[in-house]
Amino acid sequence: MIYAVEEINKNPNILPGISLGYKIYNNCGSMDILRSALTLVSGYESSNTRIMCNSFSSRTVQAIIGHSGSTPTMGIARTVGSFHIPVISHFATCACLSSRKEFPSFFRTIPSDYYQSRALAHLVKHFGWTWVGVLSNANDYGLNGIAMFITAARAEGVCIEYSAAFESTSSHQEILRVVDIIKHSTSKVIIAFMSHREIKVLVEELQKQNITGLQWIGSDAWITDNSLTDSLGHTSLIGSIGFTVPKAKIPGLETFLQEVNPSQFPNSKFIKDFWESVFNCSLRTVMGQRTCNGSEHLKDVKNPFTDVSDLRFTNNVYKAVYAVGHALHNLLSCPQSRGSFSNVTCIAFPQISPWEVSQSLQNVNFITPQGESVFFYKNGDSPARYELINLQHVSEGTMKVATIGYYDASLPIGQQLIMNGIQIVWKGESKMVPVSVCSESCPPGTRKAVQKGRPACCFDCIPCAEGEMSNSTDSLNCLKCPLQYWSNTKGDACIPKEVEFLSYEEIMGIVLLLFSLVGVFFTILTKCIFYCYRNTPIVRAHNSELSFLLLFSLTLCFLCSLTFIGRPSEWSCMLRHTVFGITFVLCISCVLGKTIVVLMAFRATLPGSNVMKWFGPPQQRLSVLAFTLIQVIICLLWLILSPPFPHMNMDYYQEKIILECNLGSSIGFWAVLGYIGLLASLCFILAFLARKLPDNFNEAKFITFSMLIFCAVWITFIPAYVSSPGKFTVAVEIFAILASSYGLLFCIFVPKCYVILLRPEMNTKKQVMGKT
Repeated sequence: MIYAVEEINKNPNILPGISLGYKIYNNCGSMDILRSALTLVSGYESSNTRIMCNSFSSRTVQAIIGHSGSTPTMGIARTVGSFHIPVISHFATCACLSSRKEFPSFFRTIPSDYYQSRALAHLVKHFGWTWVGVLSNANDYGLNGIAMFITAARAEGVCIEYSAAFESTSSHQEILRVVDIIKHSTSKVIIAFMSHREIKVLVEELQKQNITGLQWIGSDAWITDNSLTDSLGHTSLIGSIGFTVPKAKIPGLETFLQEVNPSQFPNSKFIKDFWESVFNCSLRTVMGQRTCNGSEHLKDVKNPFTDVSDLRFTNNVYKAVYAVGHALHNLLSCPQSRGSFSNVTCIAFPQISPWEVSQSLQNVNFITPQGESVFFYKNGDSPARYELINLQHVSEGTMKVATIGYYDASLPIGQQLIMNGIQIVWKGESKMVPVSVCSESCPPGTRKAVQKGRPACCFDCIPCAEGEMSNSTDSLNCLKCPLQYWSNTKGDACIPKEVEFLSYEEIMGIVLLLFSLVGVFFTILTKCIFYCYRNTPIVRAHNSELSFLLLFSLTLCFLCSLTFIGRPSEWSCMLRHTVFGITFVLCISCVLGKTIVVLMAFRATLPGSNVMKWFGPPQQRLSVLAFTLIQVIICLLWLILSPPFPHMNMDYYQEKIILECNLGSSIGFWAVLGYIGLLASLCFILAFLARKLPDNFNEAKFITFSMLIFCAVWITFIPAYVSSPGKFTVAVEIFAILASSYGLLFCIFVPKCYVILLRPEMNTKKQVMGKT
């Protein structure tokens, strides 16, 4: 401060012709500072060190610089605020001091803790620490600072495991209580919003109890304090990181400090004690101790007092003095004053009032000789710029720090914290970023479920339900997959649902295909046998024309089952049921015709009967055509009015799509089946009535048995068809087609083939007519 005052007094561009004077009150850390403030207001008590002004000056000071602590500064600012005397602090950071209502004339050249608390919250979030403990002084600085940090941290999604406050003067039991909280906590990162006195007391006790592995995040009040090396547990602070004001250079200060001499400040007890300590002598004659006379020179010794390599808060004092100088200069420069304050006229030096200095300070905006911009916001705060530093190691009683980043509150959100890429030394001199979370991150495929009664950072990872997914870490909710998609086994992606239909590639489709082709083979083989033996009595006697037509229709029945296998399309859906319905009606019509022929043949043996002329071959062919034409008409109406179509059924299974043929009109489908059932029932009844007619010519009993199988298959088909899901519905229908077709083929034609091939002696007219 003295250096800055003398530098201003030597500068012809600031307050030309006027010298600044000062009074210094140093109570060596005592909180009884209000007496000094009142003395400054009244101007009646001499100070430890002062340079008096000329007779024109008022006894009331124009500005007060200090104090470094927030709590005493609040007392000073409240006291002198009534007199409108500006108070400019270089180190009081409590955000409560930003209230213009309570502290109308308070200014500071250090950023408010409002910004530091947010910077710390951003820092914690940046390194992924979501579970932290917070400790603070039990005073205005600590309690206000930590309260703002907790608010800012929660806004960033950080949870606070515990919060405790104490003082260096607290009882040992209180210190042990805080240590016990740390000992039983699970968080590994601690935010310490306190002074160097409290942190030293704390780490000493932690060292005694061998509690290690903690990552300390410090506030600007202790993070750069070299006195930390005096504590027993200072090594546990290696790896600490925290924000502090930027480092600065003040040219000429080192030389000025080296020229300090007790003769300059004869009333300063501090200089006297300091001198005797540095040079290990006494300024008074003391028996057994070397006497020094003040001729010693500080440049000959290495001492932290003259070390200007790491000026931080010192620069704030420098800026505070310059701010007062510029405020006074603006008041005394009439043209500039009129431009700045419309209510200020030319002011003569003796007429300056403290409230005018305060108003002028509010509007100062200047560049220091080192090129730093200085101005104040409306609430008296200065711009918030910090360096992020890392305590990397201890050397010769000094904490060696490295600047690892910067924080500028004036930049847009998201760009305020900038890391410079320098390697960080973490707790225990580790190179790995420590982890401090209540619960490990939930991987993709799970969602977070907060544990009951615990903070939001403590959660369980619940796997996403089927059909839901989460593709990000720590997802709060699982997203439902779109309608045609389903979650994969990990639950971290939606994949297209499996489309199910009866295909030629699967075993079921291959088996049904083989049975269908075998049926076609046997039908064609039977047709060949009948053709080769077409002139034999057994073939001619059993209506060879209808037999060949029946074999042809059975071939179509076996082949129509193939239309049910494969991916449903618009044409295949329309074809499969209509072809099935028409070919089966053709088949049943042939069997019905054969049954009627049997009945008519025996009726014709009665005397005087000529019934066969009414049901000869033309009538047989016409009846088959008529019965089939009715089914064709039913199918045409079905296809015209409401044809079957491919349909993706997503109702039966959630995880897959059943690709099926929608019937379009259920009435059409059941009309086709009903007509087949009607003809089959009629055929069964007629065959049953003719089963005991005499003569070997009678094949009604074989038709009866075949119709019994046919009806049994299709009656059991109905409940199986209705209850079977997906491709099994199609398989059931194919099975019914194949089973009924095989029943007709084997029951009607196998006995005849047996006689033709294995019992040729029975293939005679006498045997067929039953006359042997």
